[in-house]
Amino acid sequence: MDMALIKELRERTGVGFGDCKKALVEADWDMDRAVDIVRLQSGAKAAKKADRTAAEGLLGLKVDGDRAAMVEVNVETDFAARNPKFAAFVERAVTTALEDGADGLAEALEGERQALVQEIGENINVRRATRLDAEPGGTVVGYLHMDRKSGTVVVLDGGRDDAVDLGQDIAMHVTAMRPLVVSPEDVPPEVVAKERAIYEEQAAEEVAAKQSQSKKPLAPEVVERIATGIVTGRVRKFLAESSLLEQDLVTRLPAKVKIGKLLKDLDATCEGFARFEVGEGIDRKDEDFAAEVRKQLG
Repeated sequence: MDMALIKELRERTGVGFGDCKKALVEADWDMDRAVDIVRLQSGAKAAKKADRTAAEGLLGLKVDGDRAAMVEVNVETDFAARNPKFAAFVERAVTTALEDGADGLAEALEGERQALVQEIGENINVRRATRLDAEPGGTVVGYLHMDRKSGTVVVLDGGRDDAVDLGQDIAMHVTAMRPLVVSPEDVPPEVVAKERAIYEEQAAEEVAAKQSQSKKPLAPEVVERIATGIVTGRVRKFLAESSLLEQDLVTRLPAKVKIGKLLKDLDATCEGFARFEVGEGIDRKDEDFAAEVRKQLG
């Protein structure tokens, strides 16, 4: 047994001692062949784990001049997410997205992902990535929360030198408050229609309750006016609460200043933002830990 070759293969591939020894024995101690064997084994093990839910993980975020990139990489457990090699893979992913763009990121990192799956022993998924670029004279800023579980990239256009500071505050605000869009006009019509239908049903129930408590029946036009007022007010409130520009900047509270006004004062506009949160939207399976242990031991 050649310990030096095992050590070299382990350094080159990152897999465990036992797997390196098996690969070298199978390759008759030929290093190049052993590397190929390890890569094939990595792919097979990654495929077996691919159907396991990966809802934990980390975000990566980098800003370079007038562009910024953000990625989400998932793994099965928070314990694995704290593995330094997993964190390094996330950094590699966001650097690649910043340099080459978000399209095709998962494919570009597939070999490294498979090797890391074999080493860590959990499913890993390069879930999503984005790169936002500012126009000439614009500003792009990012905020990544200290736990690396939520973050935001914001793109501003125009503005004076202090637009960068405001942009940083806005990025923190978006991370905390989760606005859906920049302005009320950006809310998709189908979303507005869905909310309006809910409010119309609520208004009908509330007006009916008013009628039942009234000493005399309300005229149809009065009923319609009350219901319309309820629906209109709630739709307006929903649009304002969903829109970045209509929200009060949380970093300036208790003073209530709308973000739209702060941008206008700097002759700046918000061209867009992207907000990621680890695991959002993933259907997490309920795991029976005791059953899983029994399965492994049995």
